[in-house]
Amino acid sequence: LRALSQLLFAAQGVTGREQGYHLRAAPSAGALYPIEIYVAVSRVSDLKPGLYHYVPSAHSLECMQEGNFAARLGSAALGQEMVEDAGACFILTAVFERATHKYGERGYRYAYMEAGHISQNIFLQAVSLGLGSVCVGAFFDDTVNRLIDVDGTREAAVYIHCVGCI
Repeated sequence: LRALSQLLFAAQGVTGREQGYHLRAAPSAGALYPIEIYVAVSRVSDLKPGLYHYVPSAHSLECMQEGNFAARLGSAALGQEMVEDAGACFILTAVFERATHKYGERGYRYAYMEAGHISQNIFLQAVSLGLGSVCVGAFFDDTVNRLIDVDGTREAAVYIHCVGCI
């Protein structure tokens, strides 16, 4: 659980406050933070398997649903074994309006860039913890969106990042 906590902090943890805004570990255009993180937990010590949503302001997880979703997520990711074998999979979604309301169409680009920054932070933190990790872009969007209960339009899955046994 401590390693998962550190991975989440590296991904989107609040690192400070400035002019009433929470600043986070990964850069975000205009500090708009369009990326949300959901975690499909399979094997994390001291945490029940399930789907969780990360709340950066409280550095906490909200349990959305208990159970092991590794097989369903693995199937949605075209049967890629690392998805099913991971201790936890970070599902990054974009709430596009957070960026497009200020930047128009370019906001989509900024959301995808931010997902990359977050994934890089997960990679770096995983290495420092001695954990293997891999990012996954090949998945059935609608299936993953349904799994985490997002609409696929206002908020949509854009990236999956798997980390070994935590």
